[in-house]
Formats: sequence, C-alpha cells, structure tokens
Amino acid sequence: MTPTFTPTLTPIPTPAAEARPATGGRLLLALITGQLGLHSAMAGLRLAAPLQALREGYSAWAVGLLLALFAAAPVLLALHSGRLADRFGYHRPVHIAVALAGAGLGLAVLATFIGGWPHFALLCAAAMLAGSGANMGMLTIQRTAALAARDATERVRIFSWLGVAPSFANVVGPVSAGFMIDAAGFRWAYVLLMLMPLATLVSARFVPRAPRVPVAPAVPGRTAWDLLDVPGMKRLLLVNWLLSMCWDVHTFAVPIIGHERGFSASVIGLILGTFTLSVTAVRLLIPALAHRLQGPRVVRLAMLGTAAVFALYPLAPTPLLMGLCAALLGLTLGCVQPMIMAMLHQLTPDQRHGEALAFRSMAINGSSTLMPLVFGAVGALTGAGLMFWMVGAAVGAGSWAARRLAVVRT
Repeated sequence: MTPTFTPTLTPIPTPAAEARPATGGRLLLALITGQLGLHSAMAGLRLAAPLQALREGYSAWAVGLLLALFAAAPVLLALHSGRLADRFGYHRPVHIAVALAGAGLGLAVLATFIGGWPHFALLCAAAMLAGSGANMGMLTIQRTAALAARDATERVRIFSWLGVAPSFANVVGPVSAGFMIDAAGFRWAYVLLMLMPLATLVSARFVPRAPRVPVAPAVPGRTAWDLLDVPGMKRLLLVNWLLSMCWDVHTFAVPIIGHERGFSASVIGLILGTFTLSVTAVRLLIPALAHRLQGPRVVRLAMLGTAAVFALYPLAPTPLLMGLCAALLGLTLGCVQPMIMAMLHQLTPDQRHGEALAFRSMAINGSSTLMPLVFGAVGALTGAGLMFWMVGAAVGAGSWAARRLAVVRT
C-alpha cells in the first residue's frame, strides 16, 4: 500500500537548541527503512538462534533464557541509549546500533563453527547485542520522528506509519531466516541477517544532520527518574505496561491453547498472523483519522475492548473463531501505540524525549523478560485460559488510568 500521508515539516527551534528535521515524506521513509533493517535482523535471529539450540539438544529452559536475553539487555541499556539520542541526535546512536546488531550476528556466525558450551554462550551474547542494537535504534528513530512533527495530530500520524515497520520486520526477518536455514543452513541465515542493518545505514543518509546538543549544566539532585514526577507520566507508563502485557500473553498463550486443542502449527501460525495483519491494517488507517481521534479516549476504549476480547478468547472453540478474536485484538491493541507515543512526547520536554522513551522501553522489555516466566508458572498450574481472563481483568480495571490521562504540554 502506498502511503498517502506526507507530513509538512518546518524547522522550529527547540529548548535543546536542536533543529527539527525539515523534510517530509523522504524523512519518514528513511526512518521506517531504518527501523525495518534493525528490527528484521533481530527478529530473524530471535527465530533462528532458539531453533538451532533446540536442534542441538538444549533444553526448553535454555531456549527460554536465550529468548529472555533479547529483552533483558535493552532494559539495562535503555536510559544510556535515550541520553545518547538526546545528546547526539540521530546519526551517531544509529551507527552504534548498527554496529551492535552486526557484532551480534557476527557472533552467531562464529557460533556455527564452535561446539559445546561456548556455542551456546556465543548465541546468548548475540541475543544481547542484537536486542540492544534494535532497541537503541528504535529509541533514536522514535525521538527523531517526534521532533519532526509540528503538533499532536501529526505525531499520531507519523507514529502510525512508523508502527508499521515492526510488523513488516516480524515477517521479513523470520521468513528470510527460515528459508535460508532450509536452503543453506544456519550459518548462511545469520550472514543474510547481518546484511539487513545495512539498509539502516543507507537510509540514514536521508536523515538531515542536526546540530549537536550542548551538554546542559548539571542540576543538583536531578536524575532521569525525575521524569516520573511529570504530571501524568506514571499513569501513562502504567497504561503502556498493561497493554504491552496483553501482547505478551497473546503471543505466549495462543500456541498453548492451539496445541491443547490439537491445531496444527500452520493453523496456530495463521491465527498469530491474523493478529499481525490486523495491527498493520489499523495503523495504516489511523493517519486518515488522526485529526478526529482523542488519545485518552482511544486508549481507554482500546483497553475495554481488549478486556472483552480476552474474556471471549479461551471460549472460542474453533480456529475460525480464534482467528476472529485475533483480528479484533489486533484492532484494539494496534491503535494504542501511536496515541501513547504522541502523549508521551507532549508530556516530556524536547531535550529529554530520549529519556522518556527509555522509560517506556524499560517497561516493555522488562515485561517481555519477566512475564513469560510468570505466565509459564500460572499456565502450568491453571491452564492458558485463566491467563487471558486474569490479564483481561487487569487491563479492564486499568482503564480508569486511561480515563484520567491528561496532556499538560503541547
């Protein structure tokens, strides 16, 4: 689908003395391509490395640890990545992100030449580096996109288009890796994935260079955590965490329910694919409706809708009905991210956007690291269906926080 939105961007001085990017559709395409390159490489590695570990006889626990490291490392580096973006703008952090992703995939290639425990250790290191690179690139790209917008409505439009990149990346990376594994083995799959971040480097040439932001004098007693004292920030991060938990439980529980009901792997994959397509569709639709949408209202309705779908999901007996639930869930969850991103940037001073994005990233990656372990324990005791109902009840109850969201800065 050809994007119809071309943002009109004008250079406006910011308190951080950083010029806003002054291009339009070309800038947006460069940012989308940049995120696509990094995220595709990480998503492909996230498929290939656990699959290689399983084929070589590693336990399910070891595979779970490997997957957790993709999200655990970004939690530790998120604040540093955000500050780096605030200080240096786009290019230096993106180049570092590409280097981290490339180094991780290089270690994965090296792991194919080595056996025993060093092999698994290299895969773990590859997961941490690729995850950190993708996350640093995402924070930098999102910050640049926010500075390119003139107002809240344009932010919603830009983040809707930008939100399509991870959806496509979650198809491009794993599918490319899967075909290459079948055709030539894991080594060449990792080599192919290592080439994907090169698209990020090429696209960076179309992002204007902004003046370096001077280091602000240190304020006694002020830390990054002071951002949590901004009115509405804690509430917004709580809402974001509840909704990100819904993504995690859906990804975790659908394969379990499908397996319990005897669905084939392809059917389960189609159900999850339906969810991804629905998310993509709603994010392509939002730019045309952005001027009519009110962020807090959309988020609250999305939370209530998600709670309703989660109540019905375990009761759907057939693949067709589960696919319908997945499509509805994609609509409710897919519309949230652009709204939350726009509100986050309205709440935060321009010179601290990177730090604010880092807090959001820490919440999401922390959830992706810890919640699967919790879901696994709960699912083993009570079944996957109860997980849907518990999380659905939590996100429904949390809709009060979305109702009270107030944007105090434009």
